[in-house]
Amino acid sequence: MSKILTKEEIVSLKDAHRLVANKRIADWIKAILMVDDGYGYGEIERVLLLNESTVRRAIKRFKKRGVNGLLETKYIGGNNKLLTNAEEKQIKVFLEINTQQTTIEIRDHIKTVYQVKYSLSGVTKLLHRLGFTYKKPKIIPGKADLKKQDKFIKKYNRVKENLRENDRIYFGDASHPTHNTKADYGWILKGKKNDKWIKSNTGRKRLNLNGVINLKHQEAIVLSEETINADAVISLLEKIKKKQPKGKAYLIWDNARYHHAKKVKEWLNKNKRFKILFLPPYSPNLNIIERLWRFYHKKVTASQYFESFEEFKRKTLDFFKNLKKYKKELSSLLTDNFQTFDPVHLHS
Repeated sequence: MSKILTKEEIVSLKDAHRLVANKRIADWIKAILMVDDGYGYGEIERVLLLNESTVRRAIKRFKKRGVNGLLETKYIGGNNKLLTNAEEKQIKVFLEINTQQTTIEIRDHIKTVYQVKYSLSGVTKLLHRLGFTYKKPKIIPGKADLKKQDKFIKKYNRVKENLRENDRIYFGDASHPTHNTKADYGWILKGKKNDKWIKSNTGRKRLNLNGVINLKHQEAIVLSEETINADAVISLLEKIKKKQPKGKAYLIWDNARYHHAKKVKEWLNKNKRFKILFLPPYSPNLNIIERLWRFYHKKVTASQYFESFEEFKRKTLDFFKNLKKYKKELSSLLTDNFQTFDPVHLHS
């Protein structure tokens, strides 16, 4: 039996089969594809329980009116047509510009604009086929300045290119993790009456961490302080000085007030090999240590219960002292392949 379908028709039928909920229509689609593959009508009847006349009518209707004509047949009832390829492209553009939170909103949009009815499961399949996935959008500072970010990156690259053997670049920042259980997503067996429970505490104490990360050696220096102020900054600088006795030390910091404190400036004036590169305002994306803080939360605090604050503090500081344990994961995470933000040109 010779081929009866073009490549485009085969694609449209397979797409329709993935979306259609009506079993009878699904069998008709399979029958048409089987005929095109060379199956005889007797074989099709044995497999799908469809006689030759039914299959021939399905083929005739499809060749005459396409997928929509096949789905609008009187045997189904109602309006069961699908979006055309052009309409699907329009939907894709619409969703790229206008993020929708639920499949109900998308289903209603399709019905209103295109007069096409989809089930919620059909909308989900359509979205997956168009390349969409369900996830949170990323939050970026609304006041970020793209020109200032680009200027900083150029300056950073110049410093990096001119590093000598004993020179180091450090990305620094403070973090304040709280002693409280934070539930995170995980694969949990379905059907359990109480799902999975994690103990929590009511403690509100927090750690005040002040740290730096050196990308080249994947080494972190993280100190726990009573508070983050000029004295804490100087303590961190002294620790870096002891750990790196030779060469220039470039520190990349944000513009926190304590980084500009008089005490800090006086210390820097006495230690000329320490150089500060200040980040542009509203640019946490350019500070690599932010990724380390997130990685720490993933490995230490996510869905973990600590009986005491002392245990929480010990586990935290042990993590930063033993980063080599995570060398493989950090090698791809801690890179200076910066992503810049331009809120001015983002879609609302």
